[in-house]
Amino acid sequence: MAATDSPMSWTRLAVAVALSTIGAVGMWSVVVALPAMQAEFGVDRAAASMPYTLTMIGFAVGGAVTGKIADRFGITLAVMVSTLALGFGYIAAGRAGSLWQAALAHGALIGTGCAVTFAPLMADISHWFRRRRGIAVAIAASGNYLAGTIWPPVVQHFIAADGWRATDTGIGIFCLATMLPLSLLLRRQIDARYAAVATAEAAKRQAALPLSPGALQILLFVAGISCCVAMSMPQVHIVAYCGDLGYGAARGADMLSLMLGLGIISRVISGFVADRIGGVPTLILGSVLQGAALLLYVFFDSMVSLYIISGLFGLFQGGIVPSYAIIVREYFPAKDASARVGFVIMGTVLGMALGGWMSGAIFDLTGSYRAAFLNGIAWNLLNVSIAAFLLLRSRRGGARFVAA
Repeated sequence: MAATDSPMSWTRLAVAVALSTIGAVGMWSVVVALPAMQAEFGVDRAAASMPYTLTMIGFAVGGAVTGKIADRFGITLAVMVSTLALGFGYIAAGRAGSLWQAALAHGALIGTGCAVTFAPLMADISHWFRRRRGIAVAIAASGNYLAGTIWPPVVQHFIAADGWRATDTGIGIFCLATMLPLSLLLRRQIDARYAAVATAEAAKRQAALPLSPGALQILLFVAGISCCVAMSMPQVHIVAYCGDLGYGAARGADMLSLMLGLGIISRVISGFVADRIGGVPTLILGSVLQGAALLLYVFFDSMVSLYIISGLFGLFQGGIVPSYAIIVREYFPAKDASARVGFVIMGTVLGMALGGWMSGAIFDLTGSYRAAFLNGIAWNLLNVSIAAFLLLRSRRGGARFVAA
């Protein structure tokens, strides 16, 4: 057994970041492969977006399922089972004979498998920190964006050299060889006394908040959907958008890498902010800035401006999703943290899936991404409205959204 905020806690955080960086390839490789898959299978943009959409659906369901497994049997078993699904899913996708076979491999295996490297790992790390929970959760969540920084140019290189099928097979083998050994480093458990203290503090804040636990969780779920419908437009379609503008898929992959690289900085900063002002104010701040960046995409589309706006988008929105995990840990018991965080993160992932498909469909209808960006702005306003409502109710009820 170990204590919170101890050297062992920081070591565990480093292992979690490594697992997340490797496993989160499942979220980003399909974005880079979208143009190549569309060309090979001869489909329109909306159909070519289906592997991504199903990946996000599998990621959403997988986060909730592996969260329950982690709460009951421990995070190590959850990671090992998910790694097997992820690795063999990539191998199956590389051998797919049709777009739908590839899409099913991405949804049922790849998306489900890589889910454990996000919400369940964030929830697990939240048990190991009390004074620095916000920054710890933000760093754990940064593995996802670190993956988005590293993997897109790597995947683009191997697709250009060897094709997307060989690239998928290689990714699957790499995940199996690295993630299974890393999972064994997570076997140690936190001392139960620290979990009991965190649960008691959460109960006090929940009692002061004039919302039932179920109502709060549903509101967070809807907010997660809306913010990530908005977030998905640049993240899912920036590569294809650059191709349409004549800048090439490689420039789009570079922009995605820049976006997610700066998102790491944003997530770390948001962790410091959340430790001081709480999860909900941090969520509002990130959402307002995300909306501002989306508005810039509507008016500017030169290559230089897209690089700048993509960088700003990464800096603005990186802390949004970790804020949900922090809010859950502020207001719900520790014993079911992984399942509850997984459920809320399911909303964010479903938003990414819906937004990825919706943006492609809007493009097919209008021949332009301008309307898709406006659609994202509208969904972002819904997220800001929900977060503002929660902040207002917390103040009326005498509760404060502050970190434990």
